[in-house]
Amino acid sequence: MKRVVLLGSTGSIGTSTLKVAEDLPDRVQLVGLAAGSNVPRLIEQALRHRPQAVCIHDPAHVPALRAALPPEIRVLSGPAGLIELATLAEAEIVLIAIVGTGGLAPALAALRAGKDIAVASKEILVMAGETVMGEAARLGRRVLAVDSEHSAIFQCLDGKPPESVRALWLTASGGPFRCTPKEEFAGITVERALKHPSWVMGRKITIDSATLFNKGLEMIEARWLFGIGMDRVQVVVHPQSVVHSMVEFVDGSILAQMSTPDMCLPIQYALTYPERASNHRVHTDFAKIGSLTFESPDVERFPALALAREAGSRGGTLPAVLNAANEVAVDAFCERRLSFVGITHTVARTMEAHRNLDRPSLDEILAADQWARGTAHRLVAESR
Repeated sequence: MKRVVLLGSTGSIGTSTLKVAEDLPDRVQLVGLAAGSNVPRLIEQALRHRPQAVCIHDPAHVPALRAALPPEIRVLSGPAGLIELATLAEAEIVLIAIVGTGGLAPALAALRAGKDIAVASKEILVMAGETVMGEAARLGRRVLAVDSEHSAIFQCLDGKPPESVRALWLTASGGPFRCTPKEEFAGITVERALKHPSWVMGRKITIDSATLFNKGLEMIEARWLFGIGMDRVQVVVHPQSVVHSMVEFVDGSILAQMSTPDMCLPIQYALTYPERASNHRVHTDFAKIGSLTFESPDVERFPALALAREAGSRGGTLPAVLNAANEVAVDAFCERRLSFVGITHTVARTMEAHRNLDRPSLDEILAADQWARGTAHRLVAESR
């Protein structure tokens, strides 16, 4: 039985994790649940899974939770509550599915409390990959991938050293605008950008998939997860989303992990690793799929990839700046205060204005994050 704390239980990754727990009641036990603002769903989840504690972002919701839940389920709140949940004595692994920077402190706290972590929040490794992976190595803890692409690479590597790798190949669906002419990008609406061809996800990650910032963030994440230089992290567009990623070894051999798209599979692998548990949720019919195609990404139409490669190659505080500026720009786009092309323009201008710090401390990373948010907000306001 793997005892799990789930941070971000009401989002798309969180609800898929609950499905895995329900599929494997004798293998996965949820001992802690944390949510942002969806109180009714958190109550429903807690009553079904009976964790030891739950956490809600806003303390104002604590009375409602206490009134709805039995007294043996502790109710926590805010950043301090997340830390307490992430360090529960009973927990073995903490799955972090919080969108944004809020998962960084709980991730480090969990590692320092002797827990493994499973990372679904790209921001943690994009902002502070060197710090997080360094702490995990120092403490002898695992950092397990939940993203389908990084889970695929993890499975293909199977413990092989970085020097055996020629390239990591992250696959991208191409998003909803893979074939859209560049001259139409300025008129792309929020509604169109939220229609992903392969996955059902939250708002932020869906917009990131439309701009390909999602893949850019994954490039930086892969660089730290697997100890591979950015020059060996590549992207190939694969519209069918059946090949989740590949590893090309120095002898020219390529290993790929494949399945029909279902986030329950990489989540289950992270929670049951190093074992594989039987599950009938995912079935892949190659004859029905018919063909698998691949193409190079168009970096002119999707400059997010080049921006991410620059940030990942230069390192320091620049990845945190890229990530923060993108979060601000995506929010502005969704609120119709910024055009679709304005997302990448805002990120590029914020990066240009930043004075990069090499080998930053955690405080310096967080300061760069706040600087980037302020700068991006100003650039959005000036663009109107």
